[in-house]
This record gives sequence, C-alpha cells and structure tokens, in this order.
Amino acid sequence: MKRNLRISALGLISALILGACQTGDDSQRAMEQANLEKAIYCMELLEIKLDLETADRDCFAETYIQHSPHVPDGRDAVIAFFAGRIENYPQSTIVIKRGAANGDLVWLHLHSKRTPEALGSAVIHIFRMENGKFAEHWGVGQRVPEEAAHDNTMF
Repeated sequence: MKRNLRISALGLISALILGACQTGDDSQRAMEQANLEKAIYCMELLEIKLDLETADRDCFAETYIQHSPHVPDGRDAVIAFFAGRIENYPQSTIVIKRGAANGDLVWLHLHSKRTPEALGSAVIHIFRMENGKFAEHWGVGQRVPEEAAHDNTMF
C-alpha cells in the first residue's frame, strides 16, 4: 500500500512538473508568435504602408541598437534612414517570404526591390525584441543574380 502511495505521489509530482513545463512551453510559444506577428506588422508599416510615425511609436525600443554598418545607431536614425529610402526609391517594394521566432529573436526573409523591374535582393533581418518592440537589429542582403548555377530561387 505504501508503495502505491509513493508511486501516486511521484506520479502527481511528475504531472505537476510536466504541466508546469508545458505551461512554460505554451507561454514561450505565445511570446514567440506575438514577437513574429509584431515584427511582420512593423515591417509592413516601414516597407509597405510607409507609415513612419506609427512605426516610430509602435515598433522601436527607446534604446534601439543597430548592427548594419550602413545605418546609424538609434531609433531616430533608423526612422530617418527609412524616410530617405522612401524619398529616393518611391517605388520600392518588399515581399515577406518567411519568418520565424526563437526566444526574443525574430528573423524575416524578404524579397526587396527598389523598382518594379529590378531583380532585387534577398534580405534577412534579425531582430531582438523587447516588450514587443525592435530592440536590436542585424541585417544581411544579397542581390538576386540574373543567372544561377542551379534552378533554385533565392526565395
């Protein structure tokens, strides 16, 4: 009889621990999904809707850190960068091809074109999110070539 109690107690403890882990996993997944959705929303504001005022308010942490060498550090600088890009390339477009999140990091794979006829570039943005806002950014890009050594696309 005591043995059954130990097994039951052990089973109960295991179930509680497993339940706590699953709840933690669920909250982690929910946070990652929310971060991914917010990153997509912000990229749409910046690149499609061209709503820099809303993007400034909703998308960037006060202490925004930039790692791309061609964009100055800071929130005001990144908004100014997008304003200049809108002015210089009014026909520029992006298509978000895919995205994912892991912890506080979100990455988006984009097809960016400065003009409708351009082949454009494949771009990957990595954001560290903090309280639902971009807190840090890394970006890499590669021009889409006219010809490739295979039949795959960059997207």
